[in-house]
Amino acid sequence: MDEQMEYSSRRASGLPGIVLLAFALIVLVSAFVSSALFWTLFTVFIIYVLLAVRVLPEYKRGVLFTLGRYDGVVGPGLVVIIPIVQSLRVVDLRVHTLDILPQEVITKDNVSVRVNGVVFYRVLDPAKAVLKVNDYVYATSAIAQTTLRDVVGGVDLDGLLENRDEVAAEIRKIVDQKTDEWGIDITEIRLQDITLPENMKRAMAVQAEAEREKRAVIIKAEGELVAAENYAKAAKTLSSTPGGLTLRTLQTINDISKDPSQKIYFILPIELLESWSKAREKGKK
Repeated sequence: MDEQMEYSSRRASGLPGIVLLAFALIVLVSAFVSSALFWTLFTVFIIYVLLAVRVLPEYKRGVLFTLGRYDGVVGPGLVVIIPIVQSLRVVDLRVHTLDILPQEVITKDNVSVRVNGVVFYRVLDPAKAVLKVNDYVYATSAIAQTTLRDVVGGVDLDGLLENRDEVAAEIRKIVDQKTDEWGIDITEIRLQDITLPENMKRAMAVQAEAEREKRAVIIKAEGELVAAENYAKAAKTLSSTPGGLTLRTLQTINDISKDPSQKIYFILPIELLESWSKAREKGKK
């Protein structure tokens, strides 16, 4: 049988409960033999119960060892062990958070950055978490740190900044595969902060400013193009409409007259200018 399946399927023996019941029967029988013997055994029995009986909440399990050998997983609820002969290692099954210390990483395009994050994990198999690794918390932290450096080192800076969630998902996938044999499930990994060098921050600021100026020039040129097209349409409409230019002139005069500064206006009918232009052309001929 595979060792991992053996760990998961093995159940703790009922020997501690049998020993406790046998001890209780001995104490009851001693009451009919001698009063002094009864109180002595009763005192020892109380001390035994205090050392042997444990209560594990719903979110915890106990890995039981008998004379140093793995004897199954117990809990939750009332758990009885044999003091000195047996020992209990309690494991919490709730989701825990683990901070990834800031890591100095050189990206694929040779930019040095500092990246930190947080790991959300839980224990699925308490037996594997205790028997397969010395300290599963420290081991998970070490794997998360090294995997973060490897994955971030394989992407460029723009990809890291734009696809942070995808990079974190790739780190979670790799770490989860490595910790699966320890009975650890990596539920999520998030990249919290990406710190850039000061010179890179200035270069990115200049790049962003140039990009915005480029957009502004393009938008302004497009606006002028649309305005020119509309002006051409308006001029065509005014020239083809009798009296249209006169109305436009009067509207312009009305707009100018709103200015409180002192001005002198000379208003000439457009027809007068047209007749003068025609007379001049005749005189030249």
